[in-house]
Amino acid sequence: MNPQSPPKPPTVYLVEDDRELREAAQQSLELEGLEVAAFPDARSAYAALSPEFAGVIVTDVRMPGVDGIEFFQQVRELDPELPVILVTGHGDVAMAVEAMRNGAAD
Repeated sequence: MNPQSPPKPPTVYLVEDDRELREAAQQSLELEGLEVAAFPDARSAYAALSPEFAGVIVTDVRMPGVDGIEFFQQVRELDPELPVILVTGHGDVAMAVEAMRNGAAD
């Protein structure tokens, strides 16, 4: 009998308010072998973050409440080196400029 290794901590925090899109993205990432913790909003994702988190955050930009840009700023205050990927189906130049002013890279 092989002893089971403890579960690995999530390597991806996925933040998406659309349930169907969140579940599809989570499944796709898991099929690639990644450990994923999925959240319906930025507040719950931020509450789960700890300074020891060593993964990546993938977040929608347009969400009710705290949007992805504001969430990105909060994460930067917690850990300026933590990779954050901003995704949206509704992007425009103004949104890209705002994200870059807040530290996002193109």
